[in-house]
Parts: sequence; structure tokens; C-alpha cells
Amino acid sequence: MAAKAPRLRCLYSSTPTSLTLGRPPFTRSFATEAPSPNPPPRRPTTTFRDRLNVGPSFDEFITSSPSVETSAPTLSNTLPSSDPPTSDPPLRTALVGPANRKRQITRLPTWLQTPIPNSPNYKRIKSDLRGLNLHTVCEEARCPNINDCWGGSDKSAATATIMLMGDTCTRGCRFCSVKTSRAPPPLDPHEPEHTAEALKRWGLGYVVLTSVDRDDLADGGARHFAETVRKIKDKAPGMLVEALTGDYAGDLEMVDLVAESGLDVYAHNVETVEALTPMVRDRRAGFRQSLRVLERAKGAREGMITKTSVMLGLGETEEQLWEMLRELRKVDVDVVTFGQYMQPTKRHMPVHTYVTPAVFETWKQRALDMGFLYCASGPLVRSSYKAGEAFIENVIKKRKGRRDVSMVEDLAEISKGANI
Repeated sequence: MAAKAPRLRCLYSSTPTSLTLGRPPFTRSFATEAPSPNPPPRRPTTTFRDRLNVGPSFDEFITSSPSVETSAPTLSNTLPSSDPPTSDPPLRTALVGPANRKRQITRLPTWLQTPIPNSPNYKRIKSDLRGLNLHTVCEEARCPNINDCWGGSDKSAATATIMLMGDTCTRGCRFCSVKTSRAPPPLDPHEPEHTAEALKRWGLGYVVLTSVDRDDLADGGARHFAETVRKIKDKAPGMLVEALTGDYAGDLEMVDLVAESGLDVYAHNVETVEALTPMVRDRRAGFRQSLRVLERAKGAREGMITKTSVMLGLGETEEQLWEMLRELRKVDVDVVTFGQYMQPTKRHMPVHTYVTPAVFETWKQRALDMGFLYCASGPLVRSSYKAGEAFIENVIKKRKGRRDVSMVEDLAEISKGANI
């Protein structure tokens, strides 16, 4: 008799059998619990976003049509009553902060808005800088004019301010965004050669060299600075060089060393009026010390052009500005520039006043009336201002032309006397 095949039944069948009678039906469970369909409660909103809104927004740094906002009267630094009325647009304000703690702030004025740099010359210069490991104050100090200066119609029309001796300063001025350290990295011995090669490659007509303060070095970096100027003059004799230096801790022999290196313009910034200097600049800097540097540079070589720059909007008064200009004329400074102070980050000094373009124009005329050779004055004017450099370049070339003509005339006189 044939054996019967065993009967099999699926364990998941819902029909009870003799093996499962009296037991609950089998149910499959998972290793972890499924998430609850209700989402967890959200964390309470913090005020960090409100604090960010206090600063200028990204859109404010792009040229665009201004939005409709409440207007506020201009702040304390206004034109004297004797000056004609101006048509400057009113300052814009906005309410920021949590709903129960709203406060009014002044928005970035329309005359301080600049386009985002994107020109071919700008990209070329930036690429060369990264390739040669060079730094510029245009980038480190977040200059708003970088598109205008780097993006000239051609390479000879572009200007750049090379920052020597690294990107870390030993001083901590309250207006400056350059990194600070008591012990910066050592100097790059190849930097003078690389800088000269880059400038020759760009074919610039006018270049500004500046540097961080290096109080950790015995000479403050003066010899490194002078060597860079000499290298540039060797590779590009026709290029005009402006040196924007520090005060070398008051060591005037170092000022002579840089001034006699072959440069065409010696610049050193007093930054602000004498009364505000202790609050604005590093404690190792001083208004009188800066005047001595400018005076010594002027006497280092015949025909040397000296230059200084001043920020407005820090809380200075009109009388303090008059006194500062008189002191600069006493040491025979040729060029002065006025620009608006703009707070780099929330860790730096706040802006006391947004000065209107009309006020800048007034101080420009006053400086020229006092006998300054040139004055660049405007909200976006900085130490290395392209329009100012063009003017100084023309002055230097005219002076050299007159010297060449005079030299030819002297040689003609000598030759004439020899023939007699």
C-alpha cells in the first residue's frame, strides 16, 4: 500500500487547525517601532536671526532700485548753514528685532552701494594673485572699489594695491578687518621677486604697495619693502610706485630707507583726527608720530609726493577736521583723501554718521583752498583711489618731462660754451 504524502499548511493561514486551536493568531512584529505620525514639537525660535538682520543685507551691496522705506534726517555731520542746500537722497531706516523689542537702524545709503565684481580683468588679476601667493589690501580690507580698480577697460587702466609681508598684522586697529596676531608667520623671501613679476605681467601703469605692521621684526619690514620697490623698478622702469607704509614704531631711519628705494609717492595714513586717534587706532600708533613720518618722507628726496588719508563718520567735529588739515599743511603733505568709514564686521567700531556726498565735496574744496596739490573726497574714496592715482600719475610725468627739458637745455648750454 502506498504511503500517504504529508499534508502541509501555511503557518500564516487564518483558518485554525488542530495545531493552532486555543492559541491567538500569529502576528509579525518589527525590530523597532514605527515613527509616530505626529511630528515632534519645534524648538522655540531664537533671536539670532534678528541679530543678523541688524547688519546690512546682501542686496544692499548690489546696485538696485531702493525699496520704499521710512526716511530719516541726515545725522550730525551736515553742511554749514552758509552752504547751498543739497539734493542728496534721504537716509533709509528699518525696524529690526523681535516683535516686542523693535528698534530702528539706518540702512546702507544708496550712494555706498556697488556692483559685484565680475569683469575679465578682475578674474585675471585674482587668478594671478592666487598663483603667486600674493595678497592685496583690496581683498583683505574688503574695499568696495575693487570692481572699479581691478576691472579697468584694459590692463594698463587697472590698479591694484599689493599687501606685502603676509596677511596678518601685529596691531589691532578698531576699524580694520585685516587679521591680527602677536607672532605672524615669517616673511617670504621670494615675495619681492614674485610681486615684481606679477606687476610686470599685468602691465599696470600705477601700482600701490602697502603692508601689514610687523612690530615683531627689528626693522618693521622696511628692508623687505624697499627690496620689493627696487625689484619692480628693475623689471618695469616706467611703472609708477606708491608706497603706503606704517610708522615703523617711530623709527625715522626706516622711513628714509623706504623713501630712497626709488618709489614715486610716499603715503602714510593718519586715519582720523587727533582727538579720536586713541579710540580708533592701535595704542602703538599716534597722530603726532604719523606727522613725523610724513615730514621725514617729504625731505628724503627732492620732488617726493606725500599723501595721507582720513576716514569720516567716526564722530569727528568740523573744528577737529580743520585743525587736522592745518597740521598736515605744516609738514607739506601734497595729497589728502576723505572717505566714509564702513564697519567691516560687528566686532569693529560702529558707524557714527553716514556723511553725504555734498559734505565730502565741501571738504574737498576746503582742502584745495588750503594749498593741497590734490584731494579725492567721496563716500567710496579709499587710500588707493583710482581717480587720484590717475591725477598723481599725470603730475609725476609732467614733472619728469620738465626735468628732461631742463636737462636738455643745460646740456645745450654746456655744449655751446665748449664750442666758444
